[in-house]
Amino acid sequence: SNLAFTGILHFQNPLPSNHTPLAFIPYAIGGTNTDRISGTKNIQKNIGFDAKVGVGSALNLDLTVNPDFSQVEVDRQVTNLSRFELFFPERRQFFVENSDLFSNFGFSKIKPFFSRRIGVGRDPYTGQFKQNRIWYGARLSGKLNDKLRIGAMNMETAHDTAIRLPSVNYSVVAFQQQVFARSNVGFIFVNKQITSDSVGKFEIQKMLFNRVAGIDYNLASKNGHWLGKAFYHHSFSPNTTTPQAQRNAFAHAVFLGYTTERWNIFYNHELIGNNYNAEVGYILRKDVLRLEPSITYIIYPKTSKTINNIRPFVGTDIYLKKDLSQTLDQSIDAGVLVNFQNTSSTSLQYRYDYTYLYFSFDPTNSGATPLPDSTTYRYQSLRANYQSSTLKPLNFNVNFSGGQYFNGFGNSINATVNYRFQPYATIGLFGSMTDIRLPEPYNSKQLYLVGPRCDVSFNKNVFLTTTFQYNTQINNFNTNIRFQWRFRPVSDLFIVYSDNYFANSFVNKNRGVVVKFTYWLNK
Repeated sequence: SNLAFTGILHFQNPLPSNHTPLAFIPYAIGGTNTDRISGTKNIQKNIGFDAKVGVGSALNLDLTVNPDFSQVEVDRQVTNLSRFELFFPERRQFFVENSDLFSNFGFSKIKPFFSRRIGVGRDPYTGQFKQNRIWYGARLSGKLNDKLRIGAMNMETAHDTAIRLPSVNYSVVAFQQQVFARSNVGFIFVNKQITSDSVGKFEIQKMLFNRVAGIDYNLASKNGHWLGKAFYHHSFSPNTTTPQAQRNAFAHAVFLGYTTERWNIFYNHELIGNNYNAEVGYILRKDVLRLEPSITYIIYPKTSKTINNIRPFVGTDIYLKKDLSQTLDQSIDAGVLVNFQNTSSTSLQYRYDYTYLYFSFDPTNSGATPLPDSTTYRYQSLRANYQSSTLKPLNFNVNFSGGQYFNGFGNSINATVNYRFQPYATIGLFGSMTDIRLPEPYNSKQLYLVGPRCDVSFNKNVFLTTTFQYNTQINNFNTNIRFQWRFRPVSDLFIVYSDNYFANSFVNKNRGVVVKFTYWLNK
């Protein structure tokens, strides 16, 4: 879909003006959680509120005090075969609204701002991430005029005296100005500031901060043929105050795409300095130059009643050290994608991989003997995919990959099946099996992940979501059941039950239930 080709909507009569919208949404929550491993039981009780204020016709102020997100659905688990941090999308409602104004800066693997960093701190004793409570937050977002969007957000998290975790203030400001026909220029500034000492006393820690400033240009031509992006971001931290350190505290990238009925030609490069540090962002790798060109040719069979188009493609993805002294990773993909008239599709591709391990790594991510650092691997594989027609109540997607894997072999199959009982329910099942075979003394392992899910709408106001996830890689079986009763517009009663078991023995780890009540009061 391309909005460049839509028309302009004209109302027959001017829309009536209204009073300034104002909404106050208090909540109350209570629950209990039992941890079988530590033998502790916690009683949860809390109150807080959200507020929404209309500032003009296209600008909104959102406020939150002591927010709670216990009703948010759980993340979908994945089998982790990566050497790097995984990305999970934001699901908390306060951060999701108008999130594109903040989250669209950068690329998928170079984000200066990632809202899931807010409300998460690192335990200094264990090194593990730990949730910490948000005290308050405010967000102003919307349009000042037809071509200028603005966004500003400030959040303050609580300290945790038990593990000497300080309070942190997060601020982000963003502007987006439309230029030319459909392009825009954006500016973002992100600030993370420690605001308490180690025992929780309020005190601005002047030398404990992290800041990122950046500018993005988003290209979209009037006819839709050209699209692209270019950005430059720079970070500021106490340990990068010297001119030499500052020269390497940047992230820069350019993407350019040319699309027609016959061709999709894309070019991308990314350059990240080794001192670039976006603590409130998501950065996959540093001190690298990435090159990612690809080309696709589109064939439309004139006599076929089943095939819409055929797309042979080839592309490569290369990571080099920033000084071009060494190739770190490279993949080459070549294959064909076939799209059918009924919206189903299938693809087959060949992949060549080259990997240089600059730190030791266990390909199964199961804590076994890792492959040593400073070693190189070349391996090849085949990949296939089939997506059935999404127009039908029953639809499914199947992915297969198999071939060489580092210094051994690996095969995996992933499948998702969904059935819609319109308009009442959707039942889904996703699952994967990964079989990794490595020579001694390295680990060979079969990893399974199964996750059935059911969404039921009893009527327009009562909903039930049930999710199960069985994951042998992390030895966990998770249950999450969420009941929602919308007893009046935007006012809800949530009842959420969750538990976790060891996957190999089904011995319970923890169990909890939460009841949350929200009520919408508006003027």
